[in-house]
Amino acid sequence: MTGDRPAWVVIRVLDQNLIGVRVPTMRTLHVGLRVSDLERSLTFYAAVGYTVVRTVEGTAFGSLSMLQLPGDHFVTIELVHDQARGKADLGTGISNLVIQVESLDVTLADLAAKGIAAGPSGLPGGADGPRTSWITDPDGYRIELAQ
Repeated sequence: MTGDRPAWVVIRVLDQNLIGVRVPTMRTLHVGLRVSDLERSLTFYAAVGYTVVRTVEGTAFGSLSMLQLPGDHFVTIELVHDQARGKADLGTGISNLVIQVESLDVTLADLAAKGIAAGPSGLPGGADGPRTSWITDPDGYRIELAQ
């Protein structure tokens, strides 16, 4: 999509007439993170700014808590908790999540007031790149904050 308009592609068909074809839009809706202690994780993500918009109990994966940031129109994180599986193991699959923030300084001060320590801010992409900092959730998932 470009702005609020759907993406369109013009194709040439066998009789040389041109027609417009709508290209389906794709979007990643959310990532599911397995967590060890659901209440601890919910407290952490609430402090970051997420709200729980839906929960589903008793699935084959455990309980699911769908989280959304203010202004987002869709769920971006799903916390997956199954007490029977024990502690969540990070493995080597997920490197990090990224959250875009309006003001890194305001966000870092707000998180510090809520007891969430962040790493120093920097410009890893150089002077023209985004300014970033890192936090870590209770299960060790790394979250990059980018302004």
